[in-house]
Amino acid sequence: MTAPELPDEYLVRFTGTTQGRLRSRVLGRRQTAPPVVAVMGLAVSTYQLPALAALSWTEAHLVDLPGFAGSDDTPHRPDVTRHAEAVCEWLDAARLPPVVLVGHSSGTQVAARDAAARPDRVRAVVLASPAVDPKARSVPRALYHWWRDLRAPMPGLAAVHRPEWRRAGVRRIVQLVRAHLRDRLEDVVPDLACPVLVLHARDDRLCTARWARRLADLTPDGRLVTVPGPHTFLWTAPAAWSGPIRELCETGARP
Repeated sequence: MTAPELPDEYLVRFTGTTQGRLRSRVLGRRQTAPPVVAVMGLAVSTYQLPALAALSWTEAHLVDLPGFAGSDDTPHRPDVTRHAEAVCEWLDAARLPPVVLVGHSSGTQVAARDAAARPDRVRAVVLASPAVDPKARSVPRALYHWWRDLRAPMPGLAAVHRPEWRRAGVRRIVQLVRAHLRDRLEDVVPDLACPVLVLHARDDRLCTARWARRLADLTPDGRLVTVPGPHTFLWTAPAAWSGPIRELCETGARP
């Protein structure tokens, strides 16, 4: 297995919010399919670029959260609700048609809150490797299951993460982990009026198939698709989500 190639061409934008400017990276071009907007993971963002490049049938945006990756610093402590508010402001400013909003791992918690708060701007939600599974809702348990997942071969991933880890710093990463451990995705998903696609990676050690199925069942228009790979399947199999998301756009996302 080799590391996926990072795209060498994309558009970078900065959008002002009350929490500072948010960086977004835009790949592809607008077509008949709705745009896809992805929320960064836990303190890291760039690892999603190969998977977003695989969505060549539409325009894809990767949004960095306040204080992390390429977005402005913020004096606020990391908080799921505050991050969701910043992405809502980004959606309001982006002037896009209703989007398919995607979260991976901790990003699923932010994406779900955004979809609940802005139903007029979100056609459908994708929860990829959703967090946080009840089995991992303490720092020791989360670290244990994360360590088990890291045993899967993911060449090049740590090198991509390292600059964004350094930018975040240990203190803010710990604060962010604790904020996400306190947030319950299952309390938000029942409020979603749009279609929900849950993607569960077959070898995921952080998210169980049972948890993924439970989330899909919490909404009237929920569906579950299994993809290959570990928790960070976006890196090991970047094209794995393209088919399910495209099918969601063609058959399930409301107009």
